[in-house]
Amino acid sequence: MFGFTRRVKEEGAMPTSSPTEQAEMSQQSTPAEGRRPVVELDHVTKRFAEYVAVEDANFSIAQGEFFSMLGPSGCGKTTTLRMIAGFETPTSGAIRLEGQDVSQVPPHKRDVNTVFQHYGLFPHMNVSDNVAYGPKARKVPKAEVERRVNEVLDIVRLRDFASRRPSQLSGGQQQRIALARALVNYPKALLLDEPLGALDLKLRQGMQLELKRIQREVDITFIFVTHDQEEALTMSDRIAVMNVGNVEQIGTPREIYDHPASVFVAGFIGQANLWSARVVERSGTTTTVEVAGRKLDVENDTSGLAVGETGTFMVRPERMYVDADAAHPDRWTVEATITELVFQGPVVRYEMRLPDGSIAVAHIPARRDGLPIPGDQALVSWSDDACVLLAGAPAEAPVLDRDVEE
Repeated sequence: MFGFTRRVKEEGAMPTSSPTEQAEMSQQSTPAEGRRPVVELDHVTKRFAEYVAVEDANFSIAQGEFFSMLGPSGCGKTTTLRMIAGFETPTSGAIRLEGQDVSQVPPHKRDVNTVFQHYGLFPHMNVSDNVAYGPKARKVPKAEVERRVNEVLDIVRLRDFASRRPSQLSGGQQQRIALARALVNYPKALLLDEPLGALDLKLRQGMQLELKRIQREVDITFIFVTHDQEEALTMSDRIAVMNVGNVEQIGTPREIYDHPASVFVAGFIGQANLWSARVVERSGTTTTVEVAGRKLDVENDTSGLAVGETGTFMVRPERMYVDADAAHPDRWTVEATITELVFQGPVVRYEMRLPDGSIAVAHIPARRDGLPIPGDQALVSWSDDACVLLAGAPAEAPVLDRDVEE
């Protein structure tokens, strides 16, 4: 058993927040059951003069959780991370680390470490000395420093490279050394500010799996900032999706992908067909909406839209079917004209124009035979469980799919 896991178990449970605070936090999803909160943001707001960078962030992150903050540039994710690290001070609210308010505590006195996109390794030191720098600065006994260094180098699988200089390592190896240097002090939480951004695509994809493996092995809370949806979906236990300073939704990768809480989340996470939908009838748990000139039913609707109000109807492209011959009786079907076909390896991407002029996108397995081609008339369909009705207009979502000109 590694020293990380030993330390966590020996410390025991820490004080938890009050029932009122827990109820407030549950509105934006809750940490893993049975795990104590390590980092808590209690109604945190950060302003720079008149500009609100983060507004009323209110959530907690559990011990041993891989938690990602995801969003476009300027959404407030990095500012939130910097407040947790101590590089920025909240304008209002509190940040707690294992139950203690650290809002005014300087960075070097917080038991967290940060890994940035640029690793900042000391070029004149070998790998072992780079990793040992932190515990040596803290006056840790020499034997303990050596034990810790060997332990974390084993975890990142680079013990055989201990005598090399950073310039003799690949980008992925340097990234793992930066992780080892941050982990060697056994922080309560490791903060990662887009650490994979400087790597090429193949290496970045490999490092996503490595990061998750390392996090599971050391059982330390990782708080990861990224604008890359694939990174967040691949590695995270939970994701906070942020937009213009607000936390739009917190949930597991599957929750935010299959059941987005807002039009922004639906459009930002993956690709989505987002069409204007007017509610024409509500009956029990079924909502009837008018979409693309057709009346369609949405089961288990939670949008809160009243009859006569307009919202957004969402279907993911991979949940769509494209047929050139007959409709399926168990699916909702709309006629469409194929405008473009793009081969993308495992799938074919279709763009289609619906009768009202709106665009639909479908991802169909490329191995299928007899697929329609541009100019063909086709039937685009989806199952009942593939659609979601959301409050708000489609224009609120980012434009992910280009318009097809006539």
